[in-house]
Amino acid sequence: MKKSISVWSFPFDWPLERKLKLAKEAGFAGFEIDLTEDGPVNLRSSPADLAAVRRQVEAAGLQLSGLATGLYWGANAASADAAIRRKAADILQTQINAAAGLGLDAILVVPGAVGVDFIPGAEVVPYDAAYERARQFLSGALALAREKKVTIGVENVWNKFLLSPLEMKAFIDSFGSESVAAYFDVGNVLLFGYPEHWIGVLGRRIRRVHFKDFRRNVGTVDGFCDLLSGDVNWPAVMAALRAAGYDGWIAAEMIPPVPFYKHCPEVLIHNTSRALDAIFALGK
Repeated sequence: MKKSISVWSFPFDWPLERKLKLAKEAGFAGFEIDLTEDGPVNLRSSPADLAAVRRQVEAAGLQLSGLATGLYWGANAASADAAIRRKAADILQTQINAAAGLGLDAILVVPGAVGVDFIPGAEVVPYDAAYERARQFLSGALALAREKKVTIGVENVWNKFLLSPLEMKAFIDSFGSESVAAYFDVGNVLLFGYPEHWIGVLGRRIRRVHFKDFRRNVGTVDGFCDLLSGDVNWPAVMAALRAAGYDGWIAAEMIPPVPFYKHCPEVLIHNTSRALDAIFALGK
């Protein structure tokens, strides 16, 4: 398995150059970047802009491992509002094209939300309606994903949707396409399940993996914590990943670095790298 770090693990106001330099110094091989409104990879990035970002990452001695985005939290693909659904569809099209321009074969996608507790006033969508709209949302992008050779990776997030591994498996399989897979987040499962169970069920459908840790007794976003300091059963997770034949990128997503690291946030990146080395060694 290959060790990567999410751009979201760094202070948001740091320039990309500083993030890449620290990631390399800490011992990471990969870097997961994001699509934003106005960052290095954004909704208006040209092919030349994307090529420049790719060169910058490679010049730092790293490889891009995936393309995430937080933009779906402001554009629920399952919304009752058709204009919001169109916005989500536009983001997905842009994300696929951006991934291709960056030389990536997988993106992280939130397919829709039934509800989102951490967004005040977020729309609540009936579950069955959210399911059908999420299917329509991804189906509309399949042709482009196949053309660009980019896999749409559905992430398990706190969106009150696809709440069991069996449901996630059925949702992915319903497309009958290798262009839809799972972008599996270990820490996000702790609130309502066991990541090792999800890995066993999803198996070959897992195309990318996020590592986070979480303390169940906190039960909110404040429960996310340093790797090895929460309730993830890491030996079981590593055993499940090996049994599933997964040997791809593992991106540590340590969010948010502030307020947990109000001072010297670079220590988080080094600690995370050391923790990943220890986790990878489990069961060998």
